[in-house]
Amino acid sequence: MRVIFMGTPDFSVPVLNALHQAHEIVAVYCQPPRPAGRGKADRPTPVHARALELGLPVRHPVSLRSETAAKEIVELGADVAVVVAYGLILPQEILDAPRLGCLNIHASLLPRWRGAAPIHRAILAGDAETGICIMQMEAGLDTGPVLLRETTTIGSEETTADLHDRLADMGARMIVQILGDLPIVAQTQAVEGVTYAAKIDKSEARIDWARPAVDVDRQIRGLSPFPGAWCQINGERVKLLRSRLAAGQGRPGQVLGGLTIACGAGAVEITLAQREGKRPMPPDDFLRGFTMPEFVD
Repeated sequence: MRVIFMGTPDFSVPVLNALHQAHEIVAVYCQPPRPAGRGKADRPTPVHARALELGLPVRHPVSLRSETAAKEIVELGADVAVVVAYGLILPQEILDAPRLGCLNIHASLLPRWRGAAPIHRAILAGDAETGICIMQMEAGLDTGPVLLRETTTIGSEETTADLHDRLADMGARMIVQILGDLPIVAQTQAVEGVTYAAKIDKSEARIDWARPAVDVDRQIRGLSPFPGAWCQINGERVKLLRSRLAAGQGRPGQVLGGLTIACGAGAVEITLAQREGKRPMPPDDFLRGFTMPEFVD
């Protein structure tokens, strides 16, 4: 098939790789390069960088809401557009341009967790499972009918980073499968069970040790690696990147031994932490030469 690919972050790259092996990619659309690093030089997005490595034509318009943008897409004569974490709204004229429409790879079991941060929100909410849905795009936010759905269990110690990588690989495999089966009948999303995955805000990252351990554990895993749940230890801001539920009870924030910390109910064991200006470290390395206080904030 002649495929237009639209994606921007790391999550989209495995899909781009899989499509490149199976079909003809006539154009790659992604977000424009943005300033990054100490020098604030423009840095291409992960999809942009990978597309250049593959020798694919790249376009990065600031908006698709123009006659020129729509005309360019129509002129590509694509069979289908595949969209995954692109970051721009597609006007109806563009949704209708490819012969088989636009397909979106979404990292949740729709209609649960429509929106920007479905992986984070699934872990934060304590969901037992999540998955990938490939849907036919329409004007609403992740409201289109679903062509293919696959479920996976969320591990008890799995972080957003872990789940992100697994779901990206699932999406890559599934989109190649579905393109080989088109056209097929899609299933309308259920009216019940709709939830929205709001974008993660850095204000959600400060740990409140008075909350139950199960909530603190989900917060740590759900916000890892970005923005990273954090607390104050000896007056230093420390990111907590991996954790698991632990035995023990004490006052909220009380250090029960090593990096096991009491919560409002129960305790969590921190299994990966990062001091300011340091690399992430497991407990033994973190505690080497570092004295833990009686309480953390």
